[in-house]
Amino acid sequence: MTWGGQNSQQQAFEQLDYALSQGINFIDTAEMYSIPPKPETSGSTETIIGNWLSQDPSRRDKVILASKAVGPGINWIREGSPLTKETVKHALEQSLTRLKTDYLDLYQIHWPNRNSPHFGKHWPNRLNLSAVDSAEQTDMMLAILEALDESIKAGKIRACGLSNETPWGINQFLKLSEAHNLARIVSIQNEFNLLHLKDNPYVLETCINEGVSYLPWSPLAGGALTGKYVNGARPNNTRWSMVQRNGLFRDTLHTDKAIIAFKQVADKYKLNLGQMALAYIYQFEGVSSTIIGATSVEQLKQNIQAYSMTLEQEVIDSINQVIKSYPMPF
Repeated sequence: MTWGGQNSQQQAFEQLDYALSQGINFIDTAEMYSIPPKPETSGSTETIIGNWLSQDPSRRDKVILASKAVGPGINWIREGSPLTKETVKHALEQSLTRLKTDYLDLYQIHWPNRNSPHFGKHWPNRLNLSAVDSAEQTDMMLAILEALDESIKAGKIRACGLSNETPWGINQFLKLSEAHNLARIVSIQNEFNLLHLKDNPYVLETCINEGVSYLPWSPLAGGALTGKYVNGARPNNTRWSMVQRNGLFRDTLHTDKAIIAFKQVADKYKLNLGQMALAYIYQFEGVSSTIIGATSVEQLKQNIQAYSMTLEQEVIDSINQVIKSYPMPF
């Protein structure tokens, strides 16, 4: 999602080539990328990936390609309107064009039409849950699901998924699929990292018991779990040095203290902090595949190396103690 914003096309190509050479085959993007989202860069990440695929058409069969249709709130995409059956199909067609492909392996709803408790909105009284018209939202979900089902039958996508959803939302989609004989949701991606574990155990229990793949996004909390933002540091060309659509909601005093405590654990066991944070999420029950991001090949190499790490139980226990001290730092 940084390609076209923080990264040039050439840098993106270098990352894609390296990732593919290391056996990485899942590429996840979205129509609104690059980030931070802006009208002039909207769709640029998909375009870059499409240009990479078109360089060598044999690459398409080697990757699992996923993208997402944005929910309401982005004024320059469908005037910020909620997703409908028609707009889901239109968004898909535009993504396919930019990605220069006839189909997507996975097409996801980036966030729901209702206001959901993500992006720092999970604290008490942040959302008026009673204000949601559940019948209206369920009708919207059915229309979205019909669009996804028809797109699968047309061969334009192979599977469909969700993002930034809750157990209620997941189960509504599953019930609608069964009741109307429509395509079943196969995956969900939510933020999940050492600083943000609120999906455990409730969303993860739903995913495990319903056979829905759980795909954590931002397993390094937007780069914070590398330690580069501790004590107010803002390195150039990093996420926190830029204006964010949802603000720097992770930037709190408790976040700083938690990262410092995790760093002490990493130092004690002679581990790289970022790799330790990734390895912890990789070993978590219910996690299917993590969605990592990098702005350089060097970062990408470091992230990929964490896949082969096995954390000793002593390390996991030490991490868990820090989590208990800072269970919800932002």
